[in-house]
This record gives sequence, C-alpha cells and structure tokens, in this order.
Amino acid sequence: MSAEKSVVRNLSLAPQGRLKMDWAWDHMPVLRRIREQLVQEQPLKGKRVAISLHLEAKTACLAELLRDAGAEVAITGSNPLSTQDDVAAALVESGITVFAKYNPTPEEYKEHLILTLETRPELIIDDGGDLVGILHGERPDLMDQVLGGCEETTTGILRLRALEKSGELQFPMVAVNDAYSKFLFDNRYGTGQSVWDGINRTTNLVVAGKTVVVVGYGWCGRGVAMRAKGMGARVIVTEVDAIKATEAHMDGFSVMPVEEAARLGDFFITVTGNRSVINEQHFPLMKSGAILANAGHFDVEIDKVALEELSVSKRMVRKHITEYEMEDGRKLYLLCDGRLVNLVAGDGHPAEIMDMTFALQALCLLYVNDNHEKIGRRVIDVPYHLDEQVASFMLQSLGIQIDDLTEEQEEYLASWRV
Repeated sequence: MSAEKSVVRNLSLAPQGRLKMDWAWDHMPVLRRIREQLVQEQPLKGKRVAISLHLEAKTACLAELLRDAGAEVAITGSNPLSTQDDVAAALVESGITVFAKYNPTPEEYKEHLILTLETRPELIIDDGGDLVGILHGERPDLMDQVLGGCEETTTGILRLRALEKSGELQFPMVAVNDAYSKFLFDNRYGTGQSVWDGINRTTNLVVAGKTVVVVGYGWCGRGVAMRAKGMGARVIVTEVDAIKATEAHMDGFSVMPVEEAARLGDFFITVTGNRSVINEQHFPLMKSGAILANAGHFDVEIDKVALEELSVSKRMVRKHITEYEMEDGRKLYLLCDGRLVNLVAGDGHPAEIMDMTFALQALCLLYVNDNHEKIGRRVIDVPYHLDEQVASFMLQSLGIQIDDLTEEQEEYLASWRV
C-alpha cells in the first residue's frame, strides 16, 4: 500500500537506507524504550499521522516508532536538500508512505507537502510550519479531522504564535522546540557539533586561528560559538537582544554589529530564524575568501539575491560551495545555497541528541491525542513531566543515578517557613 502511494527517488536504495536506520536505532536508547512500551499499548491504533521533518535516519526511527504504536504514517521532507533518498526508500519498504526526494523542484517540494496532507492526518509533526501553513492557507479542506500536533523548530513556533495571536489557529500545537530537553541539548550540542561537521567536511579548511562570526546567540548560536572556540577560532557574536549580547560577552566572545564584524570574519554562520541578517550592506565589506553558511531553518538569512546582484560571476567550486566573484576581484563563498549547512552538507545532529528530541515528539503527540479538546486552539509548552521523563530515561540509559528529595526536603521547599 505505501509503495503504491509513495513518491521517492529509487526504491532499490532501500537496503542502504536500512543500514543507516539500524545504526541510528542502536544509538537511540530512549526511543527504543518508548517503542517497547508503545508496541504493547498501541495508543495510536487507527490514527493517521503526517510528518514533515528532515528526512534522514533518525527521523525514520521516529516514523517507525509511531507506526509501531499503531498509526498510519505519511512523511515528507522539511527541506529540499536534506532528504536522503536511501532512507526514504527504506521507509517505504517498512510500510510507511513517503513523499520525498533529494533536491526536488520547488513545485515538487510543495506537491509532496500537499500529498502528505491529502492522506487526511489526524495528528501532525511539523518542522518550520509548512504543513500547518498549507492547512491554514491553501488547503483548509484538509483540516476538519486534524486533532493537533507538534512543532520541531523555532521558525515554526514563530509562525504558530502569529497564527494564534491573530485568532486563526484551528487546533492545538505543542512547542517541542521550547522544551528543556530540546533546546539545551538538541539546539546547543546538536547544532554546535553538526554545523561544524557540515562546514569542515565541505570546505576542508582549518578553523583554528580564523575569525568566526556567529549571527544570533540563541541556543543554536551558543552551541556554534562554543564549538568554534573549542577548535581554536576567535569568535565574534552579533545580536539584537541586549540580554543575549551581554551573555555572549560574559561567555568570553567579542560582541559587535554585523557591519563591523563583516570586515573581520573568515566564517559567517547565521542562526537567527530571521531574514536578510547578512545583506547587501555587508557583502562589500567582507574580505576575499569569506565563507557564508546558514544554520537557520529557511534559506532567507543570507540575502542570496543581493549577493548575486553584487557579483560579476558565479560558479560551483566544490560540492555545496558556490563562489561569487565581486567587481573588485574579491571572492565570497556561499555554502549549500544558503540552506541548513548541517543537514545539506552533513548528516544532521548526532543520534544520541535526536534520541531525546524525537522521544519528546512522540510523547507530546500522544499527549495531544489524549488532551486535544482540553488544550483548545492554542500553542502550549511541553508539559514538564514529559520533559523530565525524557531526561530521566536518558540518564538511565547512560547508567547515571541522581538523588531524590527526602520527604523532609519536599516539605521544606513547599513551605514559607525556614
């Protein structure tokens, strides 16, 4: 059934994708533990689930977990260049409906999102808000049966908050990105490691002794800056938030406006969730050889249109590296066409990190399934007990024990008396 409906590049790649997925499963103990429980309970039996996430091995494990919990699962990619065709094929072989190919045309990418929604899901896992955006915009006819869902990333949550504020949000969504077990680990350690993995394997250049400009000091920016410092780089942080800028200063980084940093940087990495944070004002100031990379969800943080208009020539010099030559002979290099460098040029976050994030996604989806009427049409934070449960499972998988409060200590904390 899934093979007949699915749209993938090449089903013969399935064995290769299966190996990747087996490796991921072996390094995702929290997800394995939840899977064992859900296989027995079948809490999603008969429910239809639609997923839009970066379609690679760790995401495939989440899809299989939901399938094993009883759901009919349809999945598509959340970025044109992050889908791995072998993993997509392996998912089809495992009984999951897939609409995704690496590097589709813009029209194909949109069609895959719509085909996923045309399976008429009751529950949604979104990344960047594309599924929810289509439901509230072009295809409200596919929304009647939706009970609610979960959102993976900062960009998507911004879009959801705007929908909620305008009174247009039609079903509950859980802001998974804002959970402690997500942003403290996935955003900081996952992004920090995977961004540099993508940059290093693509450029094959040394980082030590270079100047790295990190645009944005949220949890992703913190991780990118921390890893750059660890590799011996001088790090500059740019910010629009006074509190985050002060934190970056206290963490030992130089803080300045982008216009000033543009003259100094060897690497520029955007992690803001906003558009045109590096733009036509900054490109003329950059030194020849500057490397531009984005780690935000959409390819709008580096103004590619302005970069091309300012250049006199453009060519692909290595896989995922486009060289733009300026009128004065300077050469600027854009990685991955301005898309997510860690997923286009790498394999995304480490499996152990995504283990926690996708465990949260699964538990939150179950929570929405059970509580959607009570939640109402709004965006909610991850219930703390689920956040804590995932962290506890991770500690147990690592063989780490922590203390419990005594009854006396609990009473003391609950009282105003000393």
